[in-house]
Amino acid sequence: MTYQNIHFEVQTGGIARLTLNRPDKLNSFNGAMHAEMRSALATVQEDKSIRVLVITGAGRGFCAGQDLADPDMALGPLQPDIGNVVEQNYKPLVLGLQNLRVPTVAMVNGIAAGAGASLALACDLVIAARSASFLQAFSKIGLIPDTGGTWFLPQRVGMARALGLALLADKLPAEKAAEWGLIWQVVDDTDLAATVDKLAAQLAAMPTKALVRTRAAMHAAPNHTLEQQLNMEGGFMRELGWSPDFAEGVAAFMEKRAPKFTGN
Repeated sequence: MTYQNIHFEVQTGGIARLTLNRPDKLNSFNGAMHAEMRSALATVQEDKSIRVLVITGAGRGFCAGQDLADPDMALGPLQPDIGNVVEQNYKPLVLGLQNLRVPTVAMVNGIAAGAGASLALACDLVIAARSASFLQAFSKIGLIPDTGGTWFLPQRVGMARALGLALLADKLPAEKAAEWGLIWQVVDDTDLAATVDKLAAQLAAMPTKALVRTRAAMHAAPNHTLEQQLNMEGGFMRELGWSPDFAEGVAAFMEKRAPKFTGN
């Protein structure tokens, strides 16, 4: 697929990078960008050499959310079916990230607003520049947080803070986002790229399947009883215990050397 609204590349060391590439629109989503992202995620899912995915934005922002000038959002004789936009675009995007066979890192440079903020939260780890900020802007146009926002926010920061962010649409600076536990880490702007590069390389060298099963187990926990969660843990441990990476990890531990995981 020829990409015009994103930039996608697979680098050495198993690191894939997906850059939202509409900088003149603060990388806001349109239908074409969604189609390209689905194609890129399909590539990540199929290419076994990829061990981690980094998502960021070109220019001065991460993502400003939905482009309200996109034809799918256009007001006319009939009101747009925004529910269809969510169903066709945002739902598969979030589920695609949550079910991806590799861990994901959001590198947030600048504003992450609306669906852009939720996109970042749909990634496993969020690293933000100190100048970055997060904004749940939906209430300003009469909508609710989508792209999983109503699911991610309460789980990350609790109901009181989640409601405050969503109802008041106040901008949340990156430092406070990290303090509240909304994101993993905030770093100086000048250190952002190097920090994410180092983290991506670290994740790419780890036992990929174990990382992804950890994500799945933790996301399932709120809807499970303790017994159900223990059953899930047992099933995943059985699967991982038969994996080559487990055998390598144990061998490396016994031999007092660094493991060489393959992601299998």
